[in-house]
Amino acid sequence: MPNVKKSKKMLQIEKKYRRSLERLLPELINDNGLTATADELGIGKALLGYWLLKLQITVVRVALGPNDKIEITSTARD
Repeated sequence: MPNVKKSKKMLQIEKKYRRSLERLLPELINDNGLTATADELGIGKALLGYWLLKLQITVVRVALGPNDKIEITSTARD
């Protein structure tokens, strides 16, 4: 994970959810989408986008046809 200096707002959100943003943001975005995640966290979409860049979190949109599947794997995290 990148060594990032986190803002007061970032630290407040980590404290509220008791999870690091590196783990929290992908989960919320996958479940709710970008706009709803930003709304839930009380920040704007632009700030959420900046945090994603800063934390090196990639958001990808994939369209699947009928009978198509996608598998997502991750490497071991610290």
